[in-house]
Amino acid sequence: MTAYERDLPRPAKTRTVTVAHTGGVERRGPVTMGQANMIRCMVRDEPEHINIHAVWPVPAGTRTDAVIDALRALVVRHEALRTTFPHAEGTVPREQVVAAEGEFTVTVLDHDALPPDAERYADAVARRARVERFRLDRDFGLRISLVTAAGAPVFVALAASHAVTDVSALAVLEEDWLALLSGGPLPSQDAFTPLELAAEEATPAGLRKSAASLRYWERIIRTGPQAMCDGPGAEGTEADTPEVTLRSLRGARALARVAERTGGLPSTVLLTAWCALVAHRTGQDVCVAAVPTSNRFHGRLARSVNTVSQDALLALDVRVPSFDALLAKAWGAALDAYRHSRFDAVALWEMIDRTTFERGSRFARDVVLNDVSALSEAGGTEPDGPELELGRGPSQVLPTRLLAFVHETAPLLRIGLWADPALFAPDEAEGFLTGLVRLLEAAAEEDVPLASLTGVTGVRPVERGPDWIRVDGSWVSPPAVAEALGGALGGVPVHVAADGSGEGLTAFVASGGVPPTPAEAHAALMRVLPGRPGVLAPRRYVIVQGPPEEADRTDAWLRRHILTEGNGRTPADPT
Repeated sequence: MTAYERDLPRPAKTRTVTVAHTGGVERRGPVTMGQANMIRCMVRDEPEHINIHAVWPVPAGTRTDAVIDALRALVVRHEALRTTFPHAEGTVPREQVVAAEGEFTVTVLDHDALPPDAERYADAVARRARVERFRLDRDFGLRISLVTAAGAPVFVALAASHAVTDVSALAVLEEDWLALLSGGPLPSQDAFTPLELAAEEATPAGLRKSAASLRYWERIIRTGPQAMCDGPGAEGTEADTPEVTLRSLRGARALARVAERTGGLPSTVLLTAWCALVAHRTGQDVCVAAVPTSNRFHGRLARSVNTVSQDALLALDVRVPSFDALLAKAWGAALDAYRHSRFDAVALWEMIDRTTFERGSRFARDVVLNDVSALSEAGGTEPDGPELELGRGPSQVLPTRLLAFVHETAPLLRIGLWADPALFAPDEAEGFLTGLVRLLEAAAEEDVPLASLTGVTGVRPVERGPDWIRVDGSWVSPPAVAEALGGALGGVPVHVAADGSGEGLTAFVASGGVPPTPAEAHAALMRVLPGRPGVLAPRRYVIVQGPPEEADRTDAWLRRHILTEGNGRTPADPT
């Protein structure tokens, strides 16, 4: 929580309105895969990190009663908002129950006058509501505050349970709420309800899709980089990360021109530019990124008020000569990711744990692109905004290194970026967004050689020291591996070198007492891997009798008496 959120301006008067709703239908059934995934996160993570929030500007002239009546109608219209998850204490919910009727509260914060940065204030009100954990078995899924000035509603600020909605669902709710306020027509309700989606997922076809998703993910986790951001400074599993914002008419115009020149969809063009720049900055051959909202590509999921928050995991090989060649690959890679974004979350993480133990890696979801622009309501076709403006937003503690939300692509390109400050200085984070616009502008005129990205964008690749090598699809520091393994084994001397094939590492472990087995060495290293993306486990462990005098020379370790050796993954057969 920021200092601004802790010290919010005090309203002149606060009151709580209890709102009753009736007219629904009581139903119950199993949770969806997306709900199970989010429930797992809600049980594990701090509430302020996993709960979500939104701020809805109230149209001028709207009365408080009308705001509340529209909120009531939303709850009756959408089953997700009437859903709870009963479960016995100490267990994880597996069932959802939709209530036919009930009540919720709206906290009215009335001010004589709002502060000059009124929208920031409303955002802080919503963020403050995120810090309390939602009780899945009984709590209404939204915590709603109505911010008023001299009695006139100005903003609805709400925090939401991620088991009930996701960011896309909140955008659908806002659109419906505005239609209810205006008396205009509501979109037809042909999207999946949570219970309908759960039923579809349980069909034989749904189960086959889930199994195929696990196989797709396993291939990437076995062969792709274990982390995109693995350079010096990439330590720990969470970082307090400031937001950098981009608003750019230039970027939107360039994006449209690239799409026109190449025939690509604007969303695919932007995804291609993002991946090209991320891979360039991180020095990777493949851009592996989570693209969460992309799993709504199915027609009945696009407007579903539900939590469909399961990652589509994109793996785009950037080893092509030019932007246009990468764009030609990007749509197929994205479609592959989208099709494999529905899975049993428990089975997925069991697979990830097994696969990473066997590979000797630690999968890092460190690059995320969340494109919610398809759900934005562009304010007309007339350009309105700056040519290129960079700003700052509030910090968040995030388990990622590079997170972007694409809020709008036309007529304004509007992106929020959170870049780990240990890896991106403030000017580098701003330069990344500026570089993205420059890349789009260059690609709008002609095909761009990917080898020229530093000059075109001003973004330089991360500098790794001479000790870093590429091993098994990942950048690795052998000295860091040796330090981590030696520490995990109680401080024994360790030397790590690339094996003869150049595709893996060999660790030499000196033993002066009871020697560890390769399996014990591997298990010890795997326990200390989280938060160390530059550390990849060796493919082979060689336990020797004491260290050589020249402990930095691989040939000296090879001359030591070998006590035991093996891959460490198969205790019964160490070789």
